[in-house]
Amino acid sequence: MKNNLGKIFLLLLLSARLFASTYEWSVLADKKSAMTNEPIYLKYSCTFSDIAHTYMIEFNPVVDNEEYKILLLSETKNIIDAKRINTYEYLLYVKKAQNFKLFLDTKMKKTNKDSIKNSVIGRDNFAREDYSVKLIRQEGVELEIKDAKSELVGEISVDVKRDNGIGVMAYEPYHLEIKIEGRANFDAIKAFHFDIDGVKTIEEKPIENFKLTKDGYIGSWVQKFAFVSDGNFTIPRTEIEYFDLGEKKLKLLSFDEVDVEVRELYKKEELLEKEEKSFEIEYRYIYYVLAFLAGFIVAKIKFKKRVKLSSDEMLFNKKIDEIKTLEELVFFLVLSDAKRYSKIVQKIEQKEIASLQKAKQVSKFKIS
Repeated sequence: MKNNLGKIFLLLLLSARLFASTYEWSVLADKKSAMTNEPIYLKYSCTFSDIAHTYMIEFNPVVDNEEYKILLLSETKNIIDAKRINTYEYLLYVKKAQNFKLFLDTKMKKTNKDSIKNSVIGRDNFAREDYSVKLIRQEGVELEIKDAKSELVGEISVDVKRDNGIGVMAYEPYHLEIKIEGRANFDAIKAFHFDIDGVKTIEEKPIENFKLTKDGYIGSWVQKFAFVSDGNFTIPRTEIEYFDLGEKKLKLLSFDEVDVEVRELYKKEELLEKEEKSFEIEYRYIYYVLAFLAGFIVAKIKFKKRVKLSSDEMLFNKKIDEIKTLEELVFFLVLSDAKRYSKIVQKIEQKEIASLQKAKQVSKFKIS
């Protein structure tokens, strides 16, 4: 009996303390007018009269629809001066020009007295709901949204890096990097694409390096390219239109076209000169050549050592085996070592080597 009286007293004490909690919501927007796709900072706070153990809050307005998008920036719960404060920070992006009104709903879930009673007395009652739920309509946020006339909005700059000089050897890659940095809705930037006749373009996936802040996304967006050709080519001028939030107007980010000069691996006159010199052999050297060859052959017969390929050479041979056409083989050899394989590439281009199998064998022999 005394135990029951003690539990009842504890129940009354808990009920008096826990169910006396009150709360108040407040809403803050950092601006009353904005451009389309401009970040708008929103802060929702719920301040309780005490530590409010009996309350749970369900508030998750994150959404992305045709009208607007809401992103969660932070969510915190603190106890200050024995009072509980829940704070929610969001970024709002409105996609269309309009007089915009935002009303968000919140669920306040409060523990029932029956749940406290069952916990104190030691009974489980699964048939009853443990919480009462109250739907709260937050104070409305009203905004004037103007048309930015561009999906990309912010304050950004562009930096273009490219290989030193404007010339490369035939089949040697020419590198280009486009970097956009600052603060903006970087997801609105579309990957660049270059379609240049006679040029093989390798385009990397953009590298996104930015974080969400009260001012929106801050960081950088980078895309890298490599251009390969056997003749001169031009990388065309590229422009990006965006709305500059600092100057409140449409602007263009751009970089001028680049004329790339591609030099032949060997000029025709150099090749002719090399061919002429190849026949200028003095007979007095023949003896030494034959002696060297004889010694080389004897050494081979004597030791009969098996040549072992390194892991890099084995990988190189494996890649050679996977190549399907002479064009692919030429491209691969040039990227691997343009100078080393220049003679093989030249023979393939002049059709002195027309067989893919033979070209592969010659390429493999070259690494040993």
